[in-house]
Amino acid sequence: MSALSEFSLIQQYFQQLTASRDDVLLGIGDDCALLQCPPDHVIAVSIDTLVENIHFFADVDPEHLGYKCLAVGLSDLAAMGAQAAWFTLALTLPELNEDWLKRFSQGLAKLAKKYSVQLVGGDTTRGPLTISIQVHGFVEPTKALRRNTAKVGDMLYVTGTLGDAGAALQLQLQEWDDEALNTDDKLYLRQRLEQPTPRLEIGQNLAGLASSAIDISDGLLADLGHILDKSRVGARLDLTKLPLSSTMSKVDRTMAERFALQSGDDYELCFTVPAEYSLHIEQRLEGLCTHIGTITDDDGIYFIDDDNALIALKGTGYDHFPV
Repeated sequence: MSALSEFSLIQQYFQQLTASRDDVLLGIGDDCALLQCPPDHVIAVSIDTLVENIHFFADVDPEHLGYKCLAVGLSDLAAMGAQAAWFTLALTLPELNEDWLKRFSQGLAKLAKKYSVQLVGGDTTRGPLTISIQVHGFVEPTKALRRNTAKVGDMLYVTGTLGDAGAALQLQLQEWDDEALNTDDKLYLRQRLEQPTPRLEIGQNLAGLASSAIDISDGLLADLGHILDKSRVGARLDLTKLPLSSTMSKVDRTMAERFALQSGDDYELCFTVPAEYSLHIEQRLEGLCTHIGTITDDDGIYFIDDDNALIALKGTGYDHFPV
């Protein structure tokens, strides 16, 4: 790569910045890491690759980028109800920029320490800026949250607020703006895009109670659609219950709903809960999740609007029709 070797680069910028865990028997420095999984648990593994000008802007703050690259993977573990433990990093760099590496590693380390995950291996090479992170966690096999186990009658929930990241992206692309938003509002939206919160604690609280779950990376409609397809069920959503941030509440309601339903990068959780557990979940996660609908035997997704009329989803949008 340059004066720094591949190993020394990882050692200098990453090895000492993440958490140190007792279940790492052998970490960075050998051909493989040796990791100890707790008894009666299984390993949950996910990998994501982010490419410059495809998944992030070239001028993004390197610290925010490091944070998000790990957050994206941890969100997958959250959607499985898994406890995060370890990760590996494959980093392709166009050149050796030590200031960029320092800031990128600081952002990554900030999140790694928060959730006690340890870097256990890595690889570096030269080429267009590309970051691949593989995360590993563990969960009891009977409590793992899946996409194919939603049942008719289940209550449908989402965590946090929806549409913030999508709005931020459109602002940056200069494809949308709203005069109701001030500078602080726009900074908030950008923070939601660049530094999402992986819902690991919520996912672990749902393990054994929720019937299915997925993280919202491609938009609520797209990701809920994966649950419905895998589980062979439908859903009815109450548009009046879509959770919007105070910032997005300033925006035209129709536009805000469009962002909440169709835009990605929120990295919130969408999950279903058997009706008998719904009160328990709402009490356990008070203020952290919103009941937005019900799993049905419909074919696809329907919405209920302010007038209690049904709206049928067609493609990536929706059209009104009389009941």
